[in-house]
Amino acid sequence: MIDLHTHTSYSDGAYSLAEHIRRAEQCGYRVIGITDHGDASNVESIIQQVKKGVEENNKFAKIKAICGIELTHVLPESIGELVKQCRAYGAQLVNVHGETIVEPVPEGTNMAAIDAGVDVLCHPGFITEEEAAYAAEKGVFLEITSRAGHSFTNAHVFRVAKATGAKLVFDNDAHTHSDLVSQDLAEKIMLGCGIPRNEIPVIFAHSEEIARRLLQGLFI
Repeated sequence: MIDLHTHTSYSDGAYSLAEHIRRAEQCGYRVIGITDHGDASNVESIIQQVKKGVEENNKFAKIKAICGIELTHVLPESIGELVKQCRAYGAQLVNVHGETIVEPVPEGTNMAAIDAGVDVLCHPGFITEEEAAYAAEKGVFLEITSRAGHSFTNAHVFRVAKATGAKLVFDNDAHTHSDLVSQDLAEKIMLGCGIPRNEIPVIFAHSEEIARRLLQGLFI
């Protein structure tokens, strides 16, 4: 399994970076994206610290980690410039906390994130076909999630992605080891939101595609 959206104690996750990665490895994960919640006040410090831990892990551990960030509740007008800053600070993976229906995310966040060319638009709620088509054009991946609440619109996200050609990934939005579902459970979650069985391997392959690109030749 590969997860491109997880949190450590650098934001609201349960564990330090090293323990988080180790627990993911024990759950059978091959690649883990460290994408703690960030905004203009903290992205530089988070990315710098996570980058150190990821580089140390990847020297020795079988599981590989990716240094990332999830821009969260950032005003849409600020997302474009902040994405550029995060990449300059060394973030390999830049996600944005999309317009989930269970949190007061500012309207316009989905489109601003897509326009900025983020890697993954997380739990994008009732994303429109216009937004999804733009995501397909820009190469932005949309997320199917196992996270409680955020998963309520999985079926809608799949339908819109299917209609527009947008690519999907499956993530857990994990804050603790019990959030890291097995591949078997991930498949059942996707089946449960109406994704045909033959399309599930394609979604897993999209995560593999991103991981291989970002890890630049590290064995995964």
